[in-house]
Amino acid sequence: MNDGHSSRAQADAASAWLRRIIKLIIPGPSDRQHIIDTLHEAESQHLIDMGTVAMMEGALLVSEMRVADIMVARSQMVFVDEDASPAEILPEVVESGHSRFPVLDDKHEKVLGILLAKDLLALDPDHRFNIKDIIRPAVFVPESKRLNILLREFRSSRNHLAIVLDEYGEIDGLVSIEDVIEQIVGEIDDEHDIEDEEFIRKHRGNRFTVKAHAPIEEFDEFFGASFDDGSFDTIGGVVTNEFGHVPGRGEIIEIKEYEFKVLRADKRRIRVMRVIKMADGIEPD
Repeated sequence: MNDGHSSRAQADAASAWLRRIIKLIIPGPSDRQHIIDTLHEAESQHLIDMGTVAMMEGALLVSEMRVADIMVARSQMVFVDEDASPAEILPEVVESGHSRFPVLDDKHEKVLGILLAKDLLALDPDHRFNIKDIIRPAVFVPESKRLNILLREFRSSRNHLAIVLDEYGEIDGLVSIEDVIEQIVGEIDDEHDIEDEEFIRKHRGNRFTVKAHAPIEEFDEFFGASFDDGSFDTIGGVVTNEFGHVPGRGEIIEIKEYEFKVLRADKRRIRVMRVIKMADGIEPD
């Protein structure tokens, strides 16, 4: 009997929280932070799991973010020259792990189109070809475009990549549908794959997923770093101290030769971070 009463009480509590959330969302309140705070409060009561809260918060924040906030800068773009042969292109394709590549003219001033890696499969790597015969049309967007609008356009046009132009119409970088979706669900290829017993997981290139409560000694040993000065027990403590506040999801900071991006956080602490090691001239990709 007590179990029945307890279950009904939990169900009533969950329903009450759901009604509060619906009342906040349906009228379209102007204070988004109020919604986010309510979601975190529900999560602290174990009525919504952390992953769901993170995605709902990400969906709200996407409408406030612009392409310039997440794009890959021009200096970090992986592109293909218009006169490159298949034999020259393939190593770059394999090394980068990307599936789509902007094709630039010989002066690197114009994007001629987008090369899909799969279109190289039918080509003879020992013979030259006209890359213009297989490239797809490029999509161009301004750096000021809001991410929710860009995502809608990506979905309707079935494009996965767009070239970002600055106010003068010059190439400023690129943005992919994956970049936008990651703002909602988090890093697609890492944070969901990291095991409970792991503190650090390496991914492609110089990217890593790091749990904020990773002991500072373990972080230093893994990366060959020197963050441990006796002031903090975890790498999350170091990063929070450098921010000067508890950072929210998506905030980025550079400390020494490392870039830290917050993937998951609540009002009290950081939970998961993406770390990019920029030593030896390596920049974030």
